[in-house]
Amino acid sequence: MNKPPRKRKKATSAASSDDTPPDDQDLEENPATATITVSAVEVTELTQEEQSDRLHLERKVERAFFEAGKALTELRDRRLYRSTHKTFEEYCRERFGHSRRQSYLLMDAAVVFDNLMEKCDPLDHILPTNERQVRPMTKLEPHQQQEVWVKAVEQSGGKVPPARIVKNVVQQIMERTQVPNTYQIGEVCQILAKDNPELRGKGGCWGIVNHVGEFSCTVKTWDSEYTVGLQYLKSFNYLPAECEQMRVICDRINRVYSGGLEESVQKFLESLGKLNRAYLTDLEEKVLSLLESEITHKEAWGKAGIYVSD
Repeated sequence: MNKPPRKRKKATSAASSDDTPPDDQDLEENPATATITVSAVEVTELTQEEQSDRLHLERKVERAFFEAGKALTELRDRRLYRSTHKTFEEYCRERFGHSRRQSYLLMDAAVVFDNLMEKCDPLDHILPTNERQVRPMTKLEPHQQQEVWVKAVEQSGGKVPPARIVKNVVQQIMERTQVPNTYQIGEVCQILAKDNPELRGKGGCWGIVNHVGEFSCTVKTWDSEYTVGLQYLKSFNYLPAECEQMRVICDRINRVYSGGLEESVQKFLESLGKLNRAYLTDLEEKVLSLLESEITHKEAWGKAGIYVSD
């Protein structure tokens, strides 16, 4: 006859104190009384030499964008790209993968950083650490850049401020120092594209003011019209006679320019749209007159109902 299985005896309090259960059993049976042992880790202080090395390396990281901007400026000013590339923009694109805008943002940022290092000694080492923090200040005067940075650092609790705070402080100062629009209709101005993506490709172009607003002007360029904030304009301070001469040149270029022209002709007209003088050279005048003559002939043939191929 089969015997029934034995029942396991329950553990009693008489169990020996040496028979302690494993840790996981303790946690399972009474988690409230569980304890966790944490080993202490000793944190060693930096030596004076290590502290000096750390500070030196931190400065290198902070100044990386500044050094890049300074180097790009020297490469451009000394034309050290000329042995391999025709233009600085082409060189930056192929050598560093930079767009034209990226290179000039870094160069502009380096100028601001230089100014802050010179004038912000009380801030010790609290200086910009990337180009985006500096970008909103590039349109300000040097003393305003210093004021903006001091206030931005204060608002950040004595730490390096993010670009958002810098931009807000810049806006406050611009609103406070906003001066009346002194531009006049017919005045010749240069467009400063800076960080305005809406003016991409128009930096350096000149235009004739044909409308004056409170904080902007509408200018007519060689190919179109643009409404531009005052911070993106710079007057050439031409005499009235020179302004009238440039207005005539603008109208002449505008009349002959079109997207259907040969690329070389388009480039020529675009170069006239970036003149920094109030006249055309003899050769420029001859070429522009030739183009005007071609347009006149085409218009005449068109009125006569005869199609003339390009």
